[in-house]
Amino acid sequence: MSVPTGESIYQLIPRVPPARVKNPRHKSKFTPGVKTEEKRNKQPSKTMGPAKVGLNPPQSFLKKHSKEPQLTGNSDFKFSDVRKPPVPGHTERPQMGAKSTRNFIATNAVNNILSVPRKPAPTYVDTEAGSKHQLEESGLVPKYINKREYGKVPGYLEQRRREMEAAQADYDAYVVESLREGQMEQVGVSERDSLLAGLKSNWDEIHHRYQGLSVVADTAPKKARKERMEAEMKQLERDIQLVEKHRVIYIAQDTPAY
Repeated sequence: MSVPTGESIYQLIPRVPPARVKNPRHKSKFTPGVKTEEKRNKQPSKTMGPAKVGLNPPQSFLKKHSKEPQLTGNSDFKFSDVRKPPVPGHTERPQMGAKSTRNFIATNAVNNILSVPRKPAPTYVDTEAGSKHQLEESGLVPKYINKREYGKVPGYLEQRRREMEAAQADYDAYVVESLREGQMEQVGVSERDSLLAGLKSNWDEIHHRYQGLSVVADTAPKKARKERMEAEMKQLERDIQLVEKHRVIYIAQDTPAY
């Protein structure tokens, strides 16, 4: 007795696969409305011309001399009714209108004799080949020195000078009034020179000590000392410039307290 293995001869016969049943394709309910709206918004030949252009039939191809203008048929030439008068003969003396008694030859001769010869435009040559250029436009002609305002002081400088003179006059009047009231005292020339020499001596002394400092200020005391000496030298330099700038120095006296 054979044991069944699940195989059969009928399985060797090819079988037709069953037809695949597809689900119905989705179709939007708005499709008809979209198509209608698209057709309604379109206009043929709106921007690009007609959709189709008519073509010539094959028999009407371009032929030789077809673009040349066609002449009309020959016709007999006829003169128009309006004609010009004939040329007068040798023996005829036609009227030439009003005749002038002016002697044009003598007039031209007198005009040429009395006329002033025209001067040629000044030019300059800048190459060996003789290249000429207008001298008036080259910048070599002195134009600005011939102007009326050339060499004169501008108006704004004159105004500034008057303002400075007025300010100096006010200051001089203030100094005179202060001297008269005894509130200011003028420093003498010798006292000014000694003051200036003392300021310079102090600067030299501080500068000599400044040169002796270490190059690297690695500690706070060294850095503070260096900054203090630089500030003192700058203050002395300002004082020296102030004294050298003013030849006359006034010192205000203490006003008495009431």
